[in-house]
Amino acid sequence: MAKDLMRYDVMAQEALRGVVRQALIKAGGPGGLPGQHHFYITFRTRGKGVDIDPSLLEKYPEEMTIVLEHQFWDLDVTEAGFEVTLKFSGVPKYLKVPFTAVSRFHDPSVGFHLQFEADEDMPAPEAAAPEADNAEPLEAEAAPAKTGSDEGAQVVSLDSFRKK
Repeated sequence: MAKDLMRYDVMAQEALRGVVRQALIKAGGPGGLPGQHHFYITFRTRGKGVDIDPSLLEKYPEEMTIVLEHQFWDLDVTEAGFEVTLKFSGVPKYLKVPFTAVSRFHDPSVGFHLQFEADEDMPAPEAAAPEADNAEPLEAEAAPAKTGSDEGAQVVSLDSFRKK
């Protein structure tokens, strides 16, 4: 077979990242997340262009999963990525995530799941630290609740969505 000089694999990854971008644009729109939709977004915390609080980087040195569901603030989606403020243990934290750092996107309300290959310009992951492999992702609250509740984030286990 001839060498793929067109790089269809790269084109497909870029197109699928566009799906994530469009979903986030809809989530950040005036109506917020429609129906029961919510997103689990896993990203490489040391990916090029990622900007997260040092305390989160220390806790999640390789990958982190956020859940956009009930409360989020300042969601800004660009061609390159997204920025959002989420609460972790009741403390607002700013996150900037390029789409190239996203490794998984899942909307469990409809069973939609995407998994992305690491970009070639991404730093190679270090040897997995045991605590990083066993760490449970944080659930970040999404879209301001109308109940006036301002509770902190809850830790949720997403092991059922991980490949073993």
